[in-house]
Amino acid sequence: MKAFLAALCAIVVLAVGARVALPGLFARSADETFASVGARVGEEASIEHRNFSGRPPQ
Repeated sequence: MKAFLAALCAIVVLAVGARVALPGLFARSADETFASVGARVGEEASIEHRNFSGRPPQ
């Protein structure tokens, strides 16, 4: 019984520690996470303007 209570206490301590530490370490906004040098922005990169048929544009 003593080992079970010690395990429960350890779980609670680890959960509280993770709750406090992880959001501060890994929280980034969407524009920081998904914006990069290789991000394609503009009309030429949209799906409507891509050439999937293999034919040269006219």
